[in-house]
Amino acid sequence: PDTTVDGFIAHEAQAVVPEAVCGEKDGEQMQGFDPSKLVPLLTAALQEAIGEIETLKQRLSDAGIA
Repeated sequence: PDTTVDGFIAHEAQAVVPEAVCGEKDGEQMQGFDPSKLVPLLTAALQEAIGEIETLKQRLSDAGIA
């Protein structure tokens, strides 16, 4: 009860990244999930976010706010 374990539910992830999930939803066997398939997507999202942050910081600096 004192431990939290974060993770993914395969059939929910399948809707977003189908190549990361093997097996059939509600099939006889449990579905498998390969989180390494998310790494390129997460890396790209992080790069995009960092770029946006840098742009916003520059705009604040240019406006004399930061």
